[in-house]
Amino acid sequence: MSTVGQAADTGRVVRNVLDRYFHEIQAAARKASAARTASPLIPLELDAKPAGFAKFTEVTDVGLTQVQPRMYILDLMRNPGARTTKTVASLLMIARAAAHIRRTGERVLLVTPTSGNKGTALRDAVARAYETGLATPDELRIVMLAPEASQSKLRDCPLTAERSLRTANPVVLADVEQPGDVKLLSSEVVERYAAEIFDTTGFRIWYTLDLDNYRIADATRAFVEAELLSITERSAPRVHAHAVSSAFGLIGYHLGHQLLAEGLTGLPAPAWHPGFFLVQQLATADMVTSLLGTKVPEYTHDEESGVWRQSAAVEFPAVTDHPQEVIDATFYTKEPPTRSQVNEIVARHGGGGVVVSRRECLDKFDEVRSLAAEARITIAADPALIREWSVVKAITGVLVARERGLVAADTDVIVHASGYYSDELLAPLRDEHITRAATADDLAKTLLAAAHA
Repeated sequence: MSTVGQAADTGRVVRNVLDRYFHEIQAAARKASAARTASPLIPLELDAKPAGFAKFTEVTDVGLTQVQPRMYILDLMRNPGARTTKTVASLLMIARAAAHIRRTGERVLLVTPTSGNKGTALRDAVARAYETGLATPDELRIVMLAPEASQSKLRDCPLTAERSLRTANPVVLADVEQPGDVKLLSSEVVERYAAEIFDTTGFRIWYTLDLDNYRIADATRAFVEAELLSITERSAPRVHAHAVSSAFGLIGYHLGHQLLAEGLTGLPAPAWHPGFFLVQQLATADMVTSLLGTKVPEYTHDEESGVWRQSAAVEFPAVTDHPQEVIDATFYTKEPPTRSQVNEIVARHGGGGVVVSRRECLDKFDEVRSLAAEARITIAADPALIREWSVVKAITGVLVARERGLVAADTDVIVHASGYYSDELLAPLRDEHITRAATADDLAKTLLAAAHA
């Protein structure tokens, strides 16, 4: 078992959470499996640690740093190959895929629609599987599909090193009407061709859109909190703040908290459940509007200044450049099915939500950079260089919420740092390594080529 390390004077780090909490994660998998009505293609639980598991998962450190008297940053993006919280779930999924390959003799081809980060993390995990011997390119492959709007999110990785690897593990940009339509496009193609591909190549298609793939891994957030900042009867009120699309991460934390409350051995049981505080952007604000039971307020265009204004709701920006502003293409899900679950958790345990604008992120930018630096997160001085805004949005949301009384002054806030990168920090994918798809037939052609490569 790895140890808890000290990151100078700024905070504490749990090393390799997938290895350290392996047995706790399997308990989460069993709990999730018991609640399902249908078994997943790849079992949620791993019978045992695969050979080389610690090396494969060594990039899953999580840090917790106090940056203000009432603010902590939970750094979930310490993998230099992805810089996103999706690393933990992605590595666990690939370990499960490798176990399936060993158990059944079947080959596995993942298909993942994504706004960017989920696909980047899964590709990095596949590359790590090749590097550490967990699986070979002949056994394990991935097809990633993202909308054209997400091109700036695409990151390079070792899967582009050779033409054969690029063919077997393509990155596809889809010309779709709405970014979220990549889910419909990919599911259509998988449904049409999965059986044929298995019959002709032996590749079992694994379509990765399943909440349990993520919430099992994200249960580790609660385990880290229990180890480094456990909730006792004497703890101050606490909320977990997160820039969200569907809030998978917070739902995973909730699963981990449930296990701890039920007496999961080895870690302290929390005295109570903290609240959740959601941060979103105007274009995709459905989690916050659902939570508040309201709609995005009507904005009025100020012809003189060129901006849009509203004063009806403090949970929304007073000024924005557009009422449907997109700060980051990562957050592309409209009307996510997780709304009711999160609403129930917040109704029971407290919390709230806020929607931020790019102007607010820029107004608070220097303060956000300073707070992030306390947690050893270096944010580029020029906002134009940022390709992943999750951390900036989350911290901005907390600062704005404090000012407006949406988060009480005596409440501790743990900000989930779920993603940040620039082109300098994480190299972009070269245009010649991208495949374009305008139709389902285009995507099918690429999928078949990957399976037959």
